[in-house]
Amino acid sequence: MTPLLTILAWTLVLAFVQILLFDIARTGQYGLKWNMGARDEAMPPLSPMAERLRRAQDNLYETLPLFIAAVLIAVAAGKENTITILGAQIYLIGRVIYVPLYAYGVKNIRSLVWIGSTIGLGMIVVSLLLG
Repeated sequence: MTPLLTILAWTLVLAFVQILLFDIARTGQYGLKWNMGARDEAMPPLSPMAERLRRAQDNLYETLPLFIAAVLIAVAAGKENTITILGAQIYLIGRVIYVPLYAYGVKNIRSLVWIGSTIGLGMIVVSLLLG
């Protein structure tokens, strides 16, 4: 597997971990009976931590399709190079760091990390268009 595809695979692992983190937090609050039921009843609002985990997951899903497309285009076009690999690494590392920062409500640093991960994604796209 190429370096870009390996980073993509690890990014998908991150997405799965984020699903689990949110589900564990939500089930911890509402209980297994709720989780195994039809979930038709109205429930109290999620705890701040569970809600932040949900928003962090939603945030990943906003850029994940773009990242997947950029990586697959780079591999298919034979444009896997130092810039695209570095951009993918920056994206993944930023996304990994982002989760606990968001979960624990660290505001300003979280936003800087998000910007960094978005720059990583941008590096891939720019390399595709200019390389």
